[in-house]
Amino acid sequence: MGSFVSQPLEPVKFVAPPETTSTPKPAQVTAPGAPASPAQAPLFNNCWSCRVLSGSGLIGAGGYVYWMARKPMKLGYPPGPGTIAQMIFGISIACWGVVILSDPKGKAFRTG
Repeated sequence: MGSFVSQPLEPVKFVAPPETTSTPKPAQVTAPGAPASPAQAPLFNNCWSCRVLSGSGLIGAGGYVYWMARKPMKLGYPPGPGTIAQMIFGISIACWGVVILSDPKGKAFRTG
């Protein structure tokens, strides 16, 4: 009884599709001691246009949130805790955009 949300979740099991044996897989030729396949970087780490678009979008969104919080202050209303929190949140979003523009994930330090 009860709602559907209150019931415990049951794990979902997926059935793997059967492998076809009609076409044999080609054997991989690798040198002894060499890795089987090189590690591939994620697609979105090196895309300059993606970084510019997302970084400038976040800066714009942060600026909008900040200026909307500042609008009542310009009219003479005293800032409350919610207004201050909204301004801090807007500045944080804008800083996140600057980080994306200047240093994407994985470029700040060497791995390995």
